[in-house]
Amino acid sequence: MSSLIAQPITAEAFAPYGEVIQTEGAQLTLINDGLCHRFSDLASFDIEDGRAGLSFFRSQLRPMPYRCDLLERHPLGSQCFIPMSDAEFLLIVAPDNGGKPGPLTAFLATNNVAVNIARNTWHGVLAPVAGSGLFAVIDRIGTETNGGQNLEEHLL
Repeated sequence: MSSLIAQPITAEAFAPYGEVIQTEGAQLTLINDGLCHRFSDLASFDIEDGRAGLSFFRSQLRPMPYRCDLLERHPLGSQCFIPMSDAEFLLIVAPDNGGKPGPLTAFLATNNVAVNIARNTWHGVLAPVAGSGLFAVIDRIGTETNGGQNLEEHLL
């Protein structure tokens, strides 16, 4: 199996796979009598049929070196991961290559960065590297009767 070196996540490096969501550089609006900063419209959710839903995922610490043996993708919508704990997480992504994953890229994301993985982008499972992680996840909610299956898995 090939080895990957995880690079720090940046908006530019991650752009082929989706969006990095962060407040740095984002326009803010003062609300609540100036006591709250609002950063609006930081991601574009791509949802076909179905609806957008909010879920919580709790993922266990992944031992290093991490062995990535499963990738998944979501053909009917993007999937957004918002960390709610202090754990950094490893994010492995790959472009689609004729229905199978293309070359893998690994990113290390801090707890102050969320990601919105683009529709049809292959990605590994949530992989916290500094303790278990709690994530808010915004993705397509639907059933086969109202829009089809939104999960494809590929074993490596």
